[in-house]
Amino acid sequence: MIPTPEWFDEPAHFNKGRPRTTYRTVWISDTHLGTPGCNAELLLDFLRSTDCQTLYLVGDIVDGWQLRKGWYWPSRHNDVVRCVLKQAKRGTRVVYVPGNHDEAFRDYVGLHFGGVEIMPEAIHETADGRKLLIVHGDEFDGVVIYAKWLAFLGDHAYTMLLKFNRTVNAVRRWFKLPYWSLAAHLKKKVKNAVAFISSFEEAVARAAAERGADGVVCGHIHSAEIRQIGDVTYYNDGDWVESCTALVEHADGTMEILDWASKVRAEKAAARAAGRPVAAEVA
Repeated sequence: MIPTPEWFDEPAHFNKGRPRTTYRTVWISDTHLGTPGCNAELLLDFLRSTDCQTLYLVGDIVDGWQLRKGWYWPSRHNDVVRCVLKQAKRGTRVVYVPGNHDEAFRDYVGLHFGGVEIMPEAIHETADGRKLLIVHGDEFDGVVIYAKWLAFLGDHAYTMLLKFNRTVNAVRRWFKLPYWSLAAHLKKKVKNAVAFISSFEEAVARAAAERGADGVVCGHIHSAEIRQIGDVTYYNDGDWVESCTALVEHADGTMEILDWASKVRAEKAAARAAGRPVAAEVA
């Protein structure tokens, strides 16, 4: 096991006085730490409000593609790493399945870092006895496999779209309108994007069926979903760039997608209605 450096120790004031919800298992992916698009504030709020027996980090946690272009690592991104390692130190099993943006960590498969297990994929058994295959999902994306240059180009276009989306939402906040994801809207409306997502989901489910799994959990396409595909239940935990979602397993094996951004907005609306002070708007 690789020891945790001292600077990873989480400050003592973290998690003070915050209500925490306990789940059996939590899955998050596509946080893209190291990019301006990462919604680290909401991710921290989620992690500080959650306890679980097992936490799966399902790839693209750190965005190595963007960090190679230019270093971006604000203190809040350190806080996210500290928070995850704090959970591991408290006894949570933390499993890291690297994706394509953090593929450098695949060189360290089989090692433990600060209590975090790095694995190429995993099998999770739910409380009700179902076996779930855990993969990031890029291995089922033909663009990533056969035309990596096109994947890099698409990533650049996506980054530009997110920058434009921040401008759009700055204007919407001025008019007191809720957050709106242009990228998510385009995914739902553009025929080719919808077809890609559908074929991706079916390919992942087919691979799970071939391995004898009852279900599969993945990330990669930034589209949270629970869907039955034949005999396999497909779960996608979404992302922490646009939707800010996580997949959780309750004590009885029930699975649920948590939309954390919507939850925080609802709490703030309730606080305003009650005349209580409200923190800064959700990005």
